[in-house]
Amino acid sequence: MARRSAPRFEPGQIVRHVRYGYRGVVVSRDPECLAEERWYQANATQPDRDQPWYHVLVDGARQVTYAAHTSLDVDDCLLPVKHPLIRLFFKGFNNGRHLRNDRPWPDE
Repeated sequence: MARRSAPRFEPGQIVRHVRYGYRGVVVSRDPECLAEERWYQANATQPDRDQPWYHVLVDGARQVTYAAHTSLDVDDCLLPVKHPLIRLFFKGFNNGRHLRNDRPWPDE
């Protein structure tokens, strides 16, 4: 059995997708991909399921993505992410990081 990777990113951390280039903020993470098999198979380029996966609010869009930790990297830009759901999950912004509130991600 393969050893599961440790999470690289914390809720509130700003990340950039290495393949698609979008930037966003981590809202929540799962220890492995919890998406349905049908969704995973429809996205054939997805990385291994057995690693941390993150719910990410995409900057400047209404989109929310679900990305594997090998698909994300730290974003060095210190500006906040702009997304319509920011206030729902975050209570502020300080030192290049969004401050997560106590509201759980749906189904958490």
